[in-house]
Amino acid sequence: MLWRGRRQSDNIEDDRSGGGGLGGGGGQFRIPIGGRTGGGGSIFLVILVVLAGWYFGFDPSTILGGGGGLAPGGGGQITDNSGQDSGATPANDEMKQFVATVLAETEDTWTGIFKSQGLTYEDPKLVLFSGQVRSACGFASAAAGPFYCPGDHKVYLDMTFFQQLDQQFGASGEFARAYVIAHEIGHHVQNLTGIMSKFNQMRQSMGEVEANQMSVRIELQADCFAGVWAHYTAQKGILEQGDMESALNAAKQIGDDTLQKKTQGYVVPESFNHGTSQQRQTWLARGYKSGKLSECNTLSGPI
Repeated sequence: MLWRGRRQSDNIEDDRSGGGGLGGGGGQFRIPIGGRTGGGGSIFLVILVVLAGWYFGFDPSTILGGGGGLAPGGGGQITDNSGQDSGATPANDEMKQFVATVLAETEDTWTGIFKSQGLTYEDPKLVLFSGQVRSACGFASAAAGPFYCPGDHKVYLDMTFFQQLDQQFGASGEFARAYVIAHEIGHHVQNLTGIMSKFNQMRQSMGEVEANQMSVRIELQADCFAGVWAHYTAQKGILEQGDMESALNAAKQIGDDTLQKKTQGYVVPESFNHGTSQQRQTWLARGYKSGKLSECNTLSGPI
């Protein structure tokens, strides 16, 4: 991924020295990293379709243009220039610069898409933490994986997850890491457009299986949104050969069925809440190939 020399976002909060925001309540939307996860459809889907219909009917391909990448990006271990672990690196470490650059690219893309509809995109904050953190959605540890909190419009990331993604899940590559960030930003887009708040309201009256089924559709849509972002990132000349393949592999490795097979040796489809490996790859690729939000309507029909 050709990221060096590009704009870095100022919307990074580095909390790796400890602390974290206060708060309580609300639902986290996270990347699963193991254990039992969750699944499929719902009788309430039509409500979300009506809510989102005005938003999904356009093609933003004429809004966002090219631009070129500059110098080739690095890769390898999650270390700063001295080789220290990313959880305790200085404020200007290389991995932080990478995250800030990816975040800036999502800001540029979604600002253009929202502008095409006469809307204003609100940049989210991305909080870097080490070990544990408190958000408006409550307390979380690094074991929960990266997550988005709709209560404070922030993405939370312990960068040691990138090392876990590489070493434990076999999903290496910078664009695999970029996909993780773009997926969480996809949840932010859902939050801004009202999709997520409606889902959070409805799932309070749902049973566990039904809530899991709805959650899968929400998560797959975030994957598709990440693909839309990747589509425009490729148009800028930032992607290198093999980048999208690494993102698709990451989507495969964090599918509910794949994770459950690895962690418990069997799958429980009723507990799926992010989608199977095949579903996650399919929707990520769909967004990437089309670049159209209208192709990301996971809220009705088969997934």
